[in-house]
Amino acid sequence: MPTELLETYPLIGTALALVGLALAALFANFVVKVLLLRLVHRLLSYTPYGRDAELKQHGVIERLANVMPAMVVSAGIALVPNLPEFVVLVVRNVANATIILTVAMAISAVFNIVDVIYHRRPQARLRPVKGYIQVFKIAVYVLAALLMIATLLDQSPLILLSGLGAMAAVLILVFQDTLLSLVAGIQISSTDMVRVGDWIEMPDQKADGAVIAIELHTVKVQNWDKTITTIPIRKLVTEPFKNWRGMQESGGRRIKRALYIDQSSIRFLSQDELDRLESIGVLEHYLQKKRAEITEWNDRLGDRAKVLANTRRSTNIGTFRAYAEAYLRSHPHIHQGMSIMVRQLAPGPDGLPIELYAFTDTIVWVNYEGIQADIFDHLYAILGEFDLRVFQNPAGHDLQNMTASESAV
Repeated sequence: MPTELLETYPLIGTALALVGLALAALFANFVVKVLLLRLVHRLLSYTPYGRDAELKQHGVIERLANVMPAMVVSAGIALVPNLPEFVVLVVRNVANATIILTVAMAISAVFNIVDVIYHRRPQARLRPVKGYIQVFKIAVYVLAALLMIATLLDQSPLILLSGLGAMAAVLILVFQDTLLSLVAGIQISSTDMVRVGDWIEMPDQKADGAVIAIELHTVKVQNWDKTITTIPIRKLVTEPFKNWRGMQESGGRRIKRALYIDQSSIRFLSQDELDRLESIGVLEHYLQKKRAEITEWNDRLGDRAKVLANTRRSTNIGTFRAYAEAYLRSHPHIHQGMSIMVRQLAPGPDGLPIELYAFTDTIVWVNYEGIQADIFDHLYAILGEFDLRVFQNPAGHDLQNMTASESAV
C-alpha cells in the first residue's frame, strides 16, 4: 500500500526523502558537535594549547564541524527521487560552496591563533606579523571566493583563473591601498622604523603617544590624553615623524630649557662678593681656580693693571653659569654619563638666555617633569645670591607701582 501510494503521488516520496535528508544532516551535526567535538576537546585538554582559553575562543574545530551537514546534503541530494536535475545541481553546488566558505573561515581562525601565539614571544614587538597575517587571510578569502564562484557556476576554477590576467589592472586598482600598505609594512618591518610600544610624534596626523598596534592598513597610536589616533601605515614611509625609542633605550631624557636674565643686572663681582660666594660648596673649587687664573693674568699686565678696564674680573653671570653646571653635576637625578652643559644663547628682547642642557636618569614622564621643575625652582630662587634678575615683561602690578611712584613725585 505505501509503495502504491508513493507511485501514485511521487511528490510525497520526494518530500519524505528531503525530510530524511534534513534529519540526516541534523544528526550528522549532532554527532560531530556533541560527541566527536567532546572527544577532540578532551584529547586536546592534555596539551598546553588545548587548555588555553584564549586560543579555544577562536573556534577552529567548531567551524570545521560545520562542514559535516553540508557534506551530507551534497552527497545525499542525488538520492532524493523525482528531483529535477537542475535542482540537484544547484543544491549540491550551494552545499559545496558552503563547505569551501567554512574551511576558509577555519583557516582564518588558524591564522588568528598563529598571531596570538607569536605575540607571546618577547621579540614579537620588534617584528610584528599582524599585517602579513591579514594579507594571508585576504588571499585565503579571495581564493575561496573564486572557488565558490566556480562551484556555483559548475565550471572549472582554471577558467576563472585564466581570466585574472585581463583583470589584473582592475584588481590593482581595487586593491591599490592594500598593496601600498603591504609594501609600506614590509619597509617598516625590515628597517625597524616603528615597533609596538614606541613613542612616536607626528604633528600632521595629531599623533603623540605610544604605538599600540601595527596592522595591514593602519598604525594605532594611543595619545597621552588616552585618545586613539589611526594613521595610514604608508604615511610613516612618506611623511616625517619622530620616534622617541632612542631616548627610551638610553635611560635618560633630555632637559633643554633656558632662564632669561635681565641684561641690566649683569656686572663684575667685588672681592667681598667673591669671598662670600666661595663659601658655597659647589663653587669653592671653581672660584679658587678662577682667582688663581685671573691673578696670574693681571700680574702679567704690569703697570697697565692700574686701569681696571685692562684687567680680568669675575662676573656674576659667569659665576652663575659655573654654579649651575656644578649643581647639575652634583645632582643625584642627572645622568652623569651624558652631556651636561650650561651655555649662553644670543641675547634678544626677552633678555640673555642661559640654557641648561642635561639628561635625567629616568625616562618616566612624571618623574622627569618633577626633576626638571625642582632644578629650575632652585636656580630661579638662588639668582638673588648673584645679584641677577630674571627678565619679565612689565605686568599690571609693575605698571601700577610705576604709576604710584610718579604720583608720589
